[in-house]
Amino acid sequence: PTMAVTRADKEAELQALATMFQGADAAILLDYKGINVPQVTELRRELRKASSSYRVVKNTLAKRALKGTSYEVLTAHFEGTTAIAYTDSDPVGLAKTLTTFMKTAPALQIKAAVVQGQAIKAADVTDLANMPGKPELYAKLLFLLNAPATNLVRVLSAVPRIRAPLNSAVR
Repeated sequence: PTMAVTRADKEAELQALATMFQGADAAILLDYKGINVPQVTELRRELRKASSSYRVVKNTLAKRALKGTSYEVLTAHFEGTTAIAYTDSDPVGLAKTLTTFMKTAPALQIKAAVVQGQAIKAADVTDLANMPGKPELYAKLLFLLNAPATNLVRVLSAVPRIRAPLNSAVR
């Protein structure tokens, strides 16, 4: 026999959702109808690797929790079976993980998303997934920052090599 959900339970869940929405950098709403428990377990594991989380929500509570947040635009999408995949640090990693996972579990559908305060269409999550992730961006940035220094060192070390023959010719 299942215990009735108390008002306190609902209040706790509402608080947890509100905290999640306030801290999230990106949230992607999913319709998980048609995916089984082992698939959900696998999805959770993959999302954890991308420093993201997955949570099944009650639509009425979720709608209340996102009032006054940048996620309020998602209100209309809280219908039917709804789960939220979210991250507070890596929207690209989240999108990559979801789109990769959806190739093996086509029943999972993206309803809508908000990334860094901007609502994006479900189709745009794929575009987000194709962007370079944080590690790649950091690598590129480091390369760009190091490139001028390397060139400077090369130029400075070339100066004495050029000067030597000229000096010997003058004598």
